[in-house]
Amino acid sequence: MNNDLYEFETFVYRIKTLIKEARNNNIEVIYVRHDDGVGQKLTKGALGYEIYEEFQPMSNERVFDKNINSAFKDTGLLDYLHEKDEDTIIIVGLQTDYCIDATVKCGFEYRFKMIVPANTNSTH
Repeated sequence: MNNDLYEFETFVYRIKTLIKEARNNNIEVIYVRHDDGVGQKLTKGALGYEIYEEFQPMSNERVFDKNINSAFKDTGLLDYLHEKDEDTIIIVGLQTDYCIDATVKCGFEYRFKMIVPANTNSTH
């Protein structure tokens, strides 16, 4: 992540606050990383691939990897959420016009209630 993101400081503050509140209230925090494949900016081992240092998952928090915009396609996330009988998802992150958009739309198709809190998604 970098300061080129829209409203960077607000974005970071809001997500850190949301993660803290979720953990304090025993609400599961799940992470999704994007991997475009070898030779791309977003690939395993590249700086852009890793979860932002201020949002790091705890050892008991799940991380799913994806290679297309939707967090549900071939990641195991959908099965995991169904196993846990979840019906509501709060989604935050990057990029508003790609991954967030696709994941919210797919979430609705899978009949989840999708919540996108103000100032918790951004893009360049």
